[in-house]
Amino acid sequence: MASKLLHMVILWPPLLAQKFGLQHLSNGHFLWENTKANTEVSDMAKQYTENGLLVPDHVITCLMVSELENRWFSEDVRTNRSPDLKTKIYEVDLVISLKIPFETLKDCLSRCWIHPPCSRVYNLGFNPPGVREIDDISGEPLVQQENGKLEAVAARIRQYKVVTKPVMSPGMLHHFSGMETDKIWPYAYTFFLTRSHLFSPKRRATCTY
Repeated sequence: MASKLLHMVILWPPLLAQKFGLQHLSNGHFLWENTKANTEVSDMAKQYTENGLLVPDHVITCLMVSELENRWFSEDVRTNRSPDLKTKIYEVDLVISLKIPFETLKDCLSRCWIHPPCSRVYNLGFNPPGVREIDDISGEPLVQQENGKLEAVAARIRQYKVVTKPVMSPGMLHHFSGMETDKIWPYAYTFFLTRSHLFSPKRRATCTY
């Protein structure tokens, strides 16, 4: 018998894929890949991101639906209106939310810079390049995406607070609070071990903090 597929919506950038053998689907990753390829979907997405808005469900679904045949968890699935990402096709097992002050989140997101050719991401606060605004490996300039600029980040956070309410349903939802990964991770990892029945035995991981 095939092992049960674990379907998990997680509302913070995780360290879980490598520990539990999961496929990580990130809205940001798919948007960036499509932007590099200059696809029709990326043109639709730019209408929102360049104005500090969250990309709506139907656009995100176009980006992600082809990946959902595999074991997955998804970062930042925001609403319950997208049928391909919720229970009409896939039964979601868990919804995980990391609660941090929005001022802290705004500051963190506005410090993100990327190297477009290879999608390397830097954060000026905790993962800065050796030379400011220069990629460590290629020596090429880093860029800040339009939706990472301070005004756009503030608008995204305001909208995010509204549209995430539908997926914050009791029963599936579990919160973790904090701002430092090293302090939060042991609690998160222990929690997922208690849900180990959701994972294929061959894919379970050991923990190194």
